[in-house]
Amino acid sequence: MTDYDEPDAREGLVTDLSHVGPDGAVRMVDVGEKRLSRRRAVARATVLMAPATVARLDALPKGDALTTAQLAGIMAAKRTSELIPLCHPLPLTAIAVRLTIVPEGVEIEAVTETTARTGVEMEALTAASVAALTVYDMAKAVDKDMRITDVALVEKTKVPV
Repeated sequence: MTDYDEPDAREGLVTDLSHVGPDGAVRMVDVGEKRLSRRRAVARATVLMAPATVARLDALPKGDALTTAQLAGIMAAKRTSELIPLCHPLPLTAIAVRLTIVPEGVEIEAVTETTARTGVEMEALTAASVAALTVYDMAKAVDKDMRITDVALVEKTKVPV
């Protein structure tokens, strides 16, 4: 038996989650009463790889990994609500995905912005994650030991408008 099978633990779990109603059913949070705010989120991810792979990132069999990953991250941010259940679709006003080559691989930073009633953390995390997955996909033929690490939200701001 897990903690979730115990009535008291489950009851506390259900009532403490914004995406779960009193009856235990999942739901999209109603943000209609929240004020519009200018929101910004920054997420990062890292793709670790062999030095020989780092040296070939612009000339891999599938093409230029960094340009492709940058575009993939931008496209993914715009489709976040289609990928993550219960995530609100947002009118993104800015998306930036930067990929930086470092000796041990590629560091990715994704910045998303909107003026909305809910935050853009999931969009930033999705952009960074998909950019990392794209680098991995582009280089997997030449490096079987790559690892995606340190996917994290590193900044989140909200300013009322």
